[in-house]
Amino acid sequence: MKKISLLVLMIISFLSCTPKKENKEIDIAQIQEPVKKETIYQFKVKDLDGNEFNFADLKGKKIMIVNTASKCGLTPQYENLQALYTKYQNNDFVIVGFPANNFLRQEPGSDLDIAAFCSENYGVTFPMMSKISVKGKDMDDVYQFLTQKDRNGFKDSKVKWNFQKYLINEQGEVVKVIKPKTLPDDAEVISWIEE
Repeated sequence: MKKISLLVLMIISFLSCTPKKENKEIDIAQIQEPVKKETIYQFKVKDLDGNEFNFADLKGKKIMIVNTASKCGLTPQYENLQALYTKYQNNDFVIVGFPANNFLRQEPGSDLDIAAFCSENYGVTFPMMSKISVKGKDMDDVYQFLTQKDRNGFKDSKVKWNFQKYLINEQGEVVKVIKPKTLPDDAEVISWIEE
């Protein structure tokens, strides 16, 4: 009996010496909400002919989005873009062009003018959208998504010039930003398409 009492006293003594866990209240403001990642599939835009273009129709494809201009030193990239599209369009890859007049007014024409220029000079067959703004207060919603981390879940970026490329994976997520002067058929882009 004495042994049991002694054992109980030892246990009580041990428990009283053990530090108690404090109940700390969690400050909700300290918990960071995960970034809500949007996808390109939420957008519907107009093409050069005024028809609706639904990005949701591109689910499962890799997409290159590029802002274009007809009177830029980089305009010959249309040729590379078209060659890339021709080569990979049957491999779940598509290029979507967005003409923009944001840089030194190098895309002054109407949608009709742009369509004629692209067809006559470069034989463009990849989807070309209606002219938009890719920066500033009137930035199109598609480009707000492409350039803002809180929307794309990838990174913040700025459209630095005509022919900047955004690469979108098969889940509609931004995964790479390619500089304007980097050619569309650069090894980095080709390896991404083929991986």
